[in-house]
Amino acid sequence: MSLRLGDTAPNFQADTTEGRIDFHEWLGDGWGMLMSHPADFTPVCTTELGAVGGLKEKFAQRDVKAIVVSVDSVDDHKRWSADIEETQGQSVNFPIIGDSDRKVAELYDMIHPNAGDTSTVRSVFIIDSSKKIRMTLTYPKSAGRNFDEILRVIDSLQLTDNYKVTTPANWQDGDDVIVSPALSNEEAEKLFPAGWNELKPYLRMTKQPNK
Repeated sequence: MSLRLGDTAPNFQADTTEGRIDFHEWLGDGWGMLMSHPADFTPVCTTELGAVGGLKEKFAQRDVKAIVVSVDSVDDHKRWSADIEETQGQSVNFPIIGDSDRKVAELYDMIHPNAGDTSTVRSVFIIDSSKKIRMTLTYPKSAGRNFDEILRVIDSLQLTDNYKVTTPANWQDGDDVIVSPALSNEEAEKLFPAGWNELKPYLRMTKQPNK
């Protein structure tokens, strides 16, 4: 099953390190980050889960909950969590899904046989409060993910959902943004009374509206 941006995130029921969940019910009215790992007790994954645990407050500020899946059992996840806390100095403060039958991995197309074996690749799905998939990424198993970048994209999505702007290359929260090309100058004047810098008719830079 190939999932695309704007698709509804498939629902599922699964056992996790924090008990059995219905995914959509667990998400509630907030946003979610569903991410996969090739296997427990692997080095890159260990550093990644520690990193996510350390960012819990930053995800919470954006109303985002993290959840992880790999093709190992919940018992393995619990034993591995102790290693993560020991080596990364950070507890695993989010649920890890037990997916020994690969139900979730296959539902989200996380197994890529050409990548080497039958474990999951490093996938990330950002899901909004309407259960729509808003961002996907897939990393090779050898490269750890950049969670600052994931937070940056969440900031962009949440900003552009609420204001008629888009964000330029390498944008960071607080930087100038682009007035939506769909707006005429007359419409833009009502929304951006402080004005903008028109580099081209289709490229109008303005201050971030919520700052």
